[in-house]
Amino acid sequence: MKVGTGLLILLFAIWCVAVYTLFAIAALASGDPKMRAMLGMVSGLLLLWVVIGGSIMYLLRDRVKAFVRKIPGSWWLKFILFCIVLALAEEAVTTTMTNLAPFFGVKMGEVFITASANYIEVVTQHSVVAFVPMFVAWALLLSRYKFRPGSVFVLWGLTGVLAETISFGVQNLLMTGFWVFVYGLMAWLPAYTLPEERMARTPKWYHYPLAVVAPILLMVPLYIVAIVIIGIITSI
Repeated sequence: MKVGTGLLILLFAIWCVAVYTLFAIAALASGDPKMRAMLGMVSGLLLLWVVIGGSIMYLLRDRVKAFVRKIPGSWWLKFILFCIVLALAEEAVTTTMTNLAPFFGVKMGEVFITASANYIEVVTQHSVVAFVPMFVAWALLLSRYKFRPGSVFVLWGLTGVLAETISFGVQNLLMTGFWVFVYGLMAWLPAYTLPEERMARTPKWYHYPLAVVAPILLMVPLYIVAIVIIGIITSI
């Protein structure tokens, strides 16, 4: 990881901690059970996925790399599947937090950090199903350009910020540091396992902003195809 990328990740970490701290203070001071429940869910996600999950990934990165490289098959297919597995794991954490609403002092459905308390519904209708073409886009990018794993972490994280902002509002820009870590960990370790000798060239400066928006742009034709297929099925 280059010094510049490492510094950028550090800044996002500070941003994440700062926003979380302010939210925690506001939630605890308000006395609102819903805000406190949201604080509990966000805290659980940060602890389980970012702190514990991220630490395990980092500590075991070389062992995981050696294991993945021994698996037969194309690196790009393994990259996509690995990203999907990690995205499924992240959503398992968020769905668990949503289902812990009574534990956090509110009724089920009053506070949530996922579209549904049903894990299968979340991953097949809302989140991971939409991530798949975005992971494909990253596989295509990595087949042409040698983005470093740290760069993939930041860029995919920023794509997550953009996706959350488009879907749920501009307030998500304030949570950029948080979303960078939540999303970035889905792609960092898979990128770390890629073979250095693959035929790819060093990216230029303009490839970096392209890498942020390209995954979302690839979703458009997928949704068009899906709408057409659904229309055909419903008309039969």
